[in-house]
Amino acid sequence: MSDNKVELLGWYGDDKVHALSAWTSTSRDIDESKVQRIPNLLNMLASEGHHTPFEKSSLHFLVTVDQATHIHLLKHRIGVSINGESARYKELKEDKTYLPEDWFGIEISDDVITWGERLQNFTYEGNFLYHQCLEELTPILGRKRAKESARFFKTFNSQITMDVSFNWRSFAHFQGLRNSEHSQVEVRELAEKMLQLVKNIDGNPFEHTIKAFKL
Repeated sequence: MSDNKVELLGWYGDDKVHALSAWTSTSRDIDESKVQRIPNLLNMLASEGHHTPFEKSSLHFLVTVDQATHIHLLKHRIGVSINGESARYKELKEDKTYLPEDWFGIEISDDVITWGERLQNFTYEGNFLYHQCLEELTPILGRKRAKESARFFKTFNSQITMDVSFNWRSFAHFQGLRNSEHSQVEVRELAEKMLQLVKNIDGNPFEHTIKAFKL
């Protein structure tokens, strides 16, 4: 069993970059008095929907998540770049699996094991059949067809690793959608971890942008 994971690979930009982008329409010249105005400017831009300047920064993550969370990342996204490992192009030799912790305390009504254990056993069987199927179909159907079809045995809680990048505008949009009480637990936890990683960047370069979007 493996938890969903997220790592901040890198970032570009800061509050000043967002402010300078907005000031391009008038003058990008900056002095100390203008620096002091940055928090109020970012608040105004965020609250009034002038979000284009926030596209000038970027946040780059590496995530390992279950298939359901993968779909949540893909759906309703704006300006998000995603590239991930594919079972069509390679054999998934490492059986990465997500198991929800809150299932392990719930017993099945007609059995002596919990729903978490049942899912764990079901996942193990699917992974075993994936590798067996791939091995036995390869000499008959060819390696390409065997790889892309054997994955049908992979369960929905199988994990894949993805490279995900946002500009700040798209990151704020993602946080609004997924860091919400209405979101599925797994994707909400991912969004929360991403936000904490950004908040903990040395020097807090996005401090006033985070406050402007009320994150």
